[in-house]
Amino acid sequence: MSLTIRRARPGEAGLVLSFVRELAEYEKLLHEVEATEAGIDAALFGANPRLFCEIAEWGGEPAGFAVWFVNFSTFSGRSGIYLEDLFVRPALRGKGIGKALLVHLARECVANGWSRLQWAVLDWNTPSIEFYKSLGAVLMDEWTVCRVGGPALAALAQGTR
Repeated sequence: MSLTIRRARPGEAGLVLSFVRELAEYEKLLHEVEATEAGIDAALFGANPRLFCEIAEWGGEPAGFAVWFVNFSTFSGRSGIYLEDLFVRPALRGKGIGKALLVHLARECVANGWSRLQWAVLDWNTPSIEFYKSLGAVLMDEWTVCRVGGPALAALAQGTR
């Protein structure tokens, strides 16, 4: 079988959303998915897209995806990639698809002179953690991810929090 990686195309927001849902199910977070096909379409293919998606195909069939955006490090003074989602369908794992997606994104960083490729992984996801370490990823244990959302975000925006 052959592997190809390509940028998601207009009309594929439904495919991207299906990968998001498969990833969320794997992470036991399907109940948190609020995304819609229209919202993903607008984010990926609107007038000024800030979100990008690479589709991995195995034998011509969608096998996985990587959703990312450009971030910026004030310390390095350069942009980089923040990988929001990486997912390979379970039946196709172990074929080098996830690694190929990460290699593709690393090449994007190098080609653009960007300083880093960064992402988060759930602390219970031992197989992924070991995979990422095998590629040279450093777990940033001294950093804690913070998030404000839902009612807390609304209260913060009103200055009442």
